[in-house]
Amino acid sequence: MDESIITNMKEQFHLKEIDVRSYSPLSLAYIGDAVYEVIIRTILLNQGNMAVNKYHHRASHLVNASAQSQMMYVLEPILTEEELAVYKRGRNAKSYTSAKHASVIDYRRATGFEALIGYLYLKEDVNRIFYLVKIGLHIGEE
Repeated sequence: MDESIITNMKEQFHLKEIDVRSYSPLSLAYIGDAVYEVIIRTILLNQGNMAVNKYHHRASHLVNASAQSQMMYVLEPILTEEELAVYKRGRNAKSYTSAKHASVIDYRRATGFEALIGYLYLKEDVNRIFYLVKIGLHIGEE
């Protein structure tokens, strides 16, 4: 499949082109959260068939604010200037919600991570998303 899922969605649903830089950081985080969740669920499904509650339990350890915040300590040094700016916009965005089981700092850093993932997704740079997630999750390291 050469065509990206986003390109295909745009064609199928007649979605208009919007400059990704025009989205608010919280809008980017909104879509980024979903994209990251799909990546994690796909990785977990590939590990074999199991009860859905086991998938959920394993996923919850990877998609929570604390885990995403920890990933950013690894990822920040390898981000481009553009990516770092998006991350910081997301991290510094005024959110009127907070995580139930995370510190304010972790929640904000996780929001920045999700904004970055959302930004890259809307730019259709899925290879960069996969690269960053692999590094953040330490996949492929011996």
